[in-house]
Amino acid sequence: MLECLIIGDSIAVGISHFRKECVTYARTGWTSSQWNKQYLQTVNKQLPAKSIIISLGTNDFKGVNTIAELNKIRENVKPGARVFWVLPPKAKLAQREMVREVAEIWGDTWLSVPETELAGDKIHPTNVGYRNIAEEPGRQARTLADVSLLKD
Repeated sequence: MLECLIIGDSIAVGISHFRKECVTYARTGWTSSQWNKQYLQTVNKQLPAKSIIISLGTNDFKGVNTIAELNKIRENVKPGARVFWVLPPKAKLAQREMVREVAEIWGDTWLSVPETELAGDKIHPTNVGYRNIAEEPGRQARTLADVSLLKD
């Protein structure tokens, strides 16, 4: 089983530069439906992972059923995996809310890039933003480990 998988769009590509140990299936400009058509069967059958970072939805438009497409991805995640959804920026509010809704339905973690860590286009993170998003799953895992040690 893989330790880490990153899937999605250009934001996922940027995150992958800071998580070289992860396998990445991402393309710039892709919608969630494009990603599903290209990769869903491959990821489902061949690439179970302990931790998955998903950045999809930002490029979705009215013709894409974002919630249904994201749920297709989530339904195919191997049981026990930790899933982290990267919320689209506030400039894409409708898409942001749909991604947050899917994350909350599944009890997953969502990650948000602060406005101060977005590039001039207000869509893509700066290098600091990419690094912080890439490192957040590790920070959360350490926090969970620290909490479990306190319980013993």
